[in-house]
Amino acid sequence: MAKRTRKTEKADTGPKIPAPRENPELFGQDEAEARLARAWRSGRLPHAWLLTGPRGVGKATLAYRFARQVLAGAPAEAGLFGDAAPAEGPGSALALASDHPVFRQVAAAGHADLMTVERSANPRTDKLREEIVVEDVRAVRDFMHLTAAGGGWRVVVVDAADELNRNAANALLKVLEEPPARGLLLLVSHAPGRLLPTIRSRCCVLPMAVLEDAAIAGLLGRHWPELGEADRLALARLAEGSAGRALALTAGGGLDLYRELTGLLAGLPRLDAKALHALAERWARDSSGEAFRTGMELLVWWLGRLVRTAATCRQGGEPAGGEVAGGEVVAGEAALIAGLAARARLDQWLGLWDKVSRLPARASGLNLDRKQVVLTAFFELEAVAR
Repeated sequence: MAKRTRKTEKADTGPKIPAPRENPELFGQDEAEARLARAWRSGRLPHAWLLTGPRGVGKATLAYRFARQVLAGAPAEAGLFGDAAPAEGPGSALALASDHPVFRQVAAAGHADLMTVERSANPRTDKLREEIVVEDVRAVRDFMHLTAAGGGWRVVVVDAADELNRNAANALLKVLEEPPARGLLLLVSHAPGRLLPTIRSRCCVLPMAVLEDAAIAGLLGRHWPELGEADRLALARLAEGSAGRALALTAGGGLDLYRELTGLLAGLPRLDAKALHALAERWARDSSGEAFRTGMELLVWWLGRLVRTAATCRQGGEPAGGEVAGGEVVAGEAALIAGLAARARLDQWLGLWDKVSRLPARASGLNLDRKQVVLTAFFELEAVAR
């Protein structure tokens, strides 16, 4: 069992990005919140919910938002999220004021009737495990069968259920098979297809939608009013419907990294060796590792767009259409991607994407030199492009 609180991320400059348990706002998920509110008001609340959708759309934020409402014990307001009232106003379906005692206790991971199951640290290495292990789940059954301290509900948030290993998943399944009265399990899942079918079948599935570019651009405008309209739209396209990803990219200088990346890629099929080494040095030199992680993530994302474009190629011909999915982030990249897609077979581009996507994990696990990892990724890309 893990009752660990994720550290709040904070950029060197810019607004604070709260962790899901601390976040008083839920952006753009009116329908999902309304469904939970209706279930709460009905008095026939399902004991387990599976919140699904891409990373960063607010699944964990909604889970804690709902947990706070249930733990507070008051019936939900009649108004639905997205009405005229602001996010923390009385018209919000599941909102508690940030100065409410339950809100503060949940934010501080100090509520006696809430358990959070997440990846825990390996006691041998003190590093975060790659998966949720059975030891993290075993205490859930005992916790759920205790009498709630306030005479109300016991709530467990699993973030994320995709990270459960086989033994941990089976342990959680036993709880789902014997649900206690006034016990609620909220499972966050980025990829529900990876879960045991028996887990999915015992949960009420709540899909959460990706956000429109305009909605994400509006959110960025609220938090970074100094950002220009073009930059907000570019970041929204990079985020692909994920508000969390958009905020993280903005805080981490992701747009500048992407422009630097695509500026180098514009030289393909032959890269500028001097510019490549300079980029690899900058990404590797950042002591926090953020430039390396974000840069490699953006490279993998760019390759994914190339693969999708290559998949539309006619047999032996040019790519069908002249656009890339989601629109251009920087001018000219659609033509570059379309041209590269025609230079190699789909299986070659797919193999490259798979290989490069594994490099960051290998670099971390084997403590490889970051600069060499970046160079390797670009050399492999150049080889396929030629």
